[in-house]
Amino acid sequence: MRGSTRAKWVVSAAVIAMAATACGGSSDDDKGDEGKGGDSKGIVRAYWSDPQNPLEPSNTNEVQGGKILDMIFRGLKEYDPKTGAAKDAMAQSIDTKDQQNFTIKIKSGWKFSDGTPVTAKSFVDAWNYGAYLDNKQLNAYFFSDIDGYADVHPDKEGAKPTAKTMKGVKVVDDTTFTVKLTQKFSTWPSRLGYKAYSPLPEAFFKDHAAWLKKPIGNGPYKLESYVKGQGAKLRVNAGYSGTDKPKNGGVDLKVYTDGNTAYSDLQAGNLDLLDGLPAAALTNVKTDLSGRYINQPAGIIQTISFPLYNKKWGTEKAKKVRQGLSMAIDRKSITEKIFQGSRTPAKDFTSPVLGAPGGYSDGICGELCEFNPTKAKQLIQEGGGIPGGKMTISVNGDTGSHKDWADAACNSINKVVGNDKACTTNLVGTFADFRNQITKHEMTGPFRAGWQMDYPLIDNFLGPIYKTGASSNDSLYSSKKFDKLLNQANAEADTTKAIQLYQDAEKLLVQDVPAIPLWYQNGDAGYSDKISNVTLNAFSVPVFSDITVK
Repeated sequence: MRGSTRAKWVVSAAVIAMAATACGGSSDDDKGDEGKGGDSKGIVRAYWSDPQNPLEPSNTNEVQGGKILDMIFRGLKEYDPKTGAAKDAMAQSIDTKDQQNFTIKIKSGWKFSDGTPVTAKSFVDAWNYGAYLDNKQLNAYFFSDIDGYADVHPDKEGAKPTAKTMKGVKVVDDTTFTVKLTQKFSTWPSRLGYKAYSPLPEAFFKDHAAWLKKPIGNGPYKLESYVKGQGAKLRVNAGYSGTDKPKNGGVDLKVYTDGNTAYSDLQAGNLDLLDGLPAAALTNVKTDLSGRYINQPAGIIQTISFPLYNKKWGTEKAKKVRQGLSMAIDRKSITEKIFQGSRTPAKDFTSPVLGAPGGYSDGICGELCEFNPTKAKQLIQEGGGIPGGKMTISVNGDTGSHKDWADAACNSINKVVGNDKACTTNLVGTFADFRNQITKHEMTGPFRAGWQMDYPLIDNFLGPIYKTGASSNDSLYSSKKFDKLLNQANAEADTTKAIQLYQDAEKLLVQDVPAIPLWYQNGDAGYSDKISNVTLNAFSVPVFSDITVK
């Protein structure tokens, strides 16, 4: 970042460098879409699934919604497609002398897709909206480090806000605003590419309902339409001021409820890009698509989370059951037989793409992540057995072949406990319905809780998921010791010391088992012969702006 000081341990490009893969559009009858904001370069037809919520930046914390927000918004920072490293986008400079008080200057001349200017107030108003308790935004947690957050978002149940805006965020002029944090936080600026920190136009506040129907952003694309269950049409934002201007005329995101159907459409020429291939396709994908296949490391971990808010699963005794279940899953067999080696058994709660300097450690999980049938059975018995004698692993059925691995995990558990009906898979039809059940805390048993990093820092794999009250803390795990260690790590400017504090916090997760680390997931995609320059970024999301249509 630019400024008088810089974050002292942002993950280096060398550590998380990703393999850039090229080669790979749309049918001829999609070309020449000038009437919808295109530029005759052709439209890319890509796979999608309905997001959980309307497309508000501070209310979207899942992959499908995040995919489209990445296309229609740009924040202060953006992440390098190849390395994941944070770099300036709308930020002209982010200055600090003490790692707690920041002066942020934005680039002038940027506009939203409705032609209105992006100003410092656009950021300040958006952040205050996202933080305010009564707005019920899932990503409010990301503003919790700002002074005054407790006034607009008290954490005590039933408490009401005593202010509508955070005192720690102030507009200086049209291109400058200041931020005061509650404590020193050396890597805070690197968070600012996450979409929760996006600016919002005046239209958002003047007619919120109308904006939700057709969101207005400041990114390389603008949203023309979205019909739930069908898809979204995005076209080039002609007024975009960023450097990554689209090389195509737009993107049509097509909703699928089954990955195998999407793969068939890809083979038939009815779809151009499918990221997150179904497991059944992996054996023959290179042959099927004549080599138009990408498979590369990504910042993704798959886990099984527990509803600790449920008395059956949240007791101290049940902790042994959770430990035993982790040891009862044969990760190696599942990743080899179902995923053809495109997954790697997990050894910690983060991702290897961070590298050791970034906080990854392949020894933290220890025996918790090792298949040990004898000890697994012993721990489950010592914990009183599976609650009620039976359990389900809930997964969504429209993305990622999750039923395949959940069935395999249950088979592994059933063999260990000696009961072929002890564990079964509970299939929830759509991703949106699945996420709604989770965020409403309606789960009665273990559930899928994969995580795709928002920014390439170890704290992103810990804080948002496991810190008390965090935006994606779906299990409602709470540990004062864990929270304290995270706060200490955030405030530590020395890289080595900060990493050690984060890893000390991670060791508590191994003890408490709010979730079971399963495997690290590669980013993969297949594409048609009608498009080229297809790559995935460090987060496993297609770099849509670079794709060209033949």
